[in-house]
Amino acid sequence: MAIQVVRFQSEAGPQWGVHSNGKVAVLTGDWPTTGRFLSAGGVEAARDAASFDLSFETLELLSPVTQDADYICQGLNYASHLKEIGRDPKDAIHNIFFHKASSSICGPKDDVVRPAHVQALDYEIELALIVSRPVTEPVDVTEENLHDFVGALTITNDISARDVQVSHEQFCKAKSYRTFGPTGPFLVLLSAEELRRYGELVLTLSVDGQERQKNVAADMIHKPAETLTELSQIRDLKPGDMIATGTPGGVALKVPGKLAMLVGALMSSVQRSEIIAKRARKDPDYLRPGNALNCKISTPDGAIDLGEQSNRIVDAL
Repeated sequence: MAIQVVRFQSEAGPQWGVHSNGKVAVLTGDWPTTGRFLSAGGVEAARDAASFDLSFETLELLSPVTQDADYICQGLNYASHLKEIGRDPKDAIHNIFFHKASSSICGPKDDVVRPAHVQALDYEIELALIVSRPVTEPVDVTEENLHDFVGALTITNDISARDVQVSHEQFCKAKSYRTFGPTGPFLVLLSAEELRRYGELVLTLSVDGQERQKNVAADMIHKPAETLTELSQIRDLKPGDMIATGTPGGVALKVPGKLAMLVGALMSSVQRSEIIAKRARKDPDYLRPGNALNCKISTPDGAIDLGEQSNRIVDAL
């Protein structure tokens, strides 16, 4: 059975617990990081959890992924997202990787702070894989042994400053501002059989109660096993690292028409950014202070439930 692990702030500092039916059982081990939790007895402690006596609703939730983790992202990995920006998913032969700063990770109920110079603030709900073992050489990850490498799943929201992304021509800078990575609420531990159901997970994001994104994880182009295999050929991974697997269609950023693309190609990146910022000030789909973001991921039968995020957009002070 899928186990919903939480990390929360107590008087004694961050603590881990297990959630069930609105109650939380506190775990007493010493796990300062997600990697330590997954590799040094946390999983076993979660399986043996008892005394569910804390109210989940009263807890100050923290991200279950700690900021020592690498925050690795896949770009343009959902067919629906490619289609909405005018590209054919059949042409997506390469897996696109980039990084967000791990300092962008924040809790599932924390405010998302919009920097003063950002107008085109966008959202991207993503299913995140949490690495459970060190990878220091190329490995062959398959659907059958995926559970040996993925210790848990969680929700992350790849908040993006599109005007910065266009003007600086960089994913990392536009997506790495502090609070641009709400993560959690649950670190969900799965059996090998349950993990094989990841394609059934439904990702849903709404803004002020209006649904913007909804699709199944099966719409991914480059699946988790393929992604982990390729990453292992390039770099090391450690327990606790987070891999955000891309976002479905429905983001605020719109594909320009053919004429606009032709004109845009003749402009500087700064000019294109100014146009995006100007449009964003009028476009209700971009995030503004006061907007309420809600993200949830679960299977239709509820057997695998990653919980819900609720974040509010605020302006920088």
